[in-house]
Amino acid sequence: MRRLPIKLRVTLAFAGVMTLVLAALGLFLQTELRDRLDDSINNGLRSRAGEAAALVQSSGTGLTRSRDAALIEADEGFAQVLTPGGEVVDASPQVGDQAVLSASQLNLAARGARFFETDAVPGVDGTVRLLAAPTSTGARESEGPIIVVGASLDDRDEALASLTKLLLIGGPAALLLASLAGYGALALALRPVEAMRREAAEISASEPDERLPVPAGDDELSRLGETLNQMLARLEATLERERRFVDDASHELRTPLALHKTELEVALRYESDAGELRAAISSAIGEIDRLIQLAEDMLVAARSAEGELELAQEPVPANDLLETVADRFRSRAAEAGRSLTVNGEGLIVRGDRIRLEQALTSLVDNALRHGEGEVRLRAGDSGDMVQLRVSDNGPGFPPDFISRAFERFSLPIE
Repeated sequence: MRRLPIKLRVTLAFAGVMTLVLAALGLFLQTELRDRLDDSINNGLRSRAGEAAALVQSSGTGLTRSRDAALIEADEGFAQVLTPGGEVVDASPQVGDQAVLSASQLNLAARGARFFETDAVPGVDGTVRLLAAPTSTGARESEGPIIVVGASLDDRDEALASLTKLLLIGGPAALLLASLAGYGALALALRPVEAMRREAAEISASEPDERLPVPAGDDELSRLGETLNQMLARLEATLERERRFVDDASHELRTPLALHKTELEVALRYESDAGELRAAISSAIGEIDRLIQLAEDMLVAARSAEGELELAQEPVPANDLLETVADRFRSRAAEAGRSLTVNGEGLIVRGDRIRLEQALTSLVDNALRHGEGEVRLRAGDSGDMVQLRVSDNGPGFPPDFISRAFERFSLPIE
């Protein structure tokens, strides 16, 4: 199953979070508005109940019609005075003479002020909130009249309905705008990534020096670009080393292969002369040994660069090691009119004997091939290390070649 683009996935996640935030905000606003309106209604009912109780106490019986009209406007609410038995003593015109409290509510109100909600008040449509409180006219309080004031909740419900409508209209609109803004901001933020992707798609082995564009600033994207460019630089260096390896290996193999071919041609030419044939075959075997040694050196160099070369650590007598290497070249040195000397000074080297012999063999071969005079194989004590040296009387490396003399298959420029 194909995944959605990251911009769309992040935008959807953002929209989901925003939906939860807006829903929570709407619920909070509705709850807060309801609580504030309820507090306002309750405070108004308490104030009107206190005024009605003062009128009752001053008259001694109940509300007079003239005072009641001045006390409560018809569109604000109503008031009613009840005896403990539920008989209406006085009331606002809109509720008439029918008690607005049931018997159970009347009993609760006789013991203390109570709020009630009902939708069965005569002459008043919708839900009504009532405040019933006992009062006293000089007799015992339990026998005094009960003041009931009420207010319609229609205005509160209309305010809440209006808020809900605004939230249902404004919420989705705000969500859409926020999602579009988030998508645009994300697309803008990911533009450098897309630019790096396009540039990376165009980089090939033929153009390894190309680099990715790094956005300005010091943020995650710029650090990502710098890291990728560093990786490309390492890959370029690796490709360059491998290219030089192939070029140098081809150069090194060309000479012994050409000599080997020449020796075989000579062998065919002198097949009737046993001596010449033997000499040609012997020379060809020597070139094959050189090819084998070269292939082994290339393999060791490759494994060493990759960190995969296994070394068998063991104590090796330095003098024995140097004598073994020198014996391989004594006949060749004698033919060239040169001498080999060894001095191990009784030292012990700890290392892989085979690899040490390979390294020394290469050094002695180079000394006989490119050097002059006596070839000296020496071992010297250098504190906690033993130095193995091969020296001769040749001119040495050119100064401009010393910095890269130990790179694989490096050759001085003639």
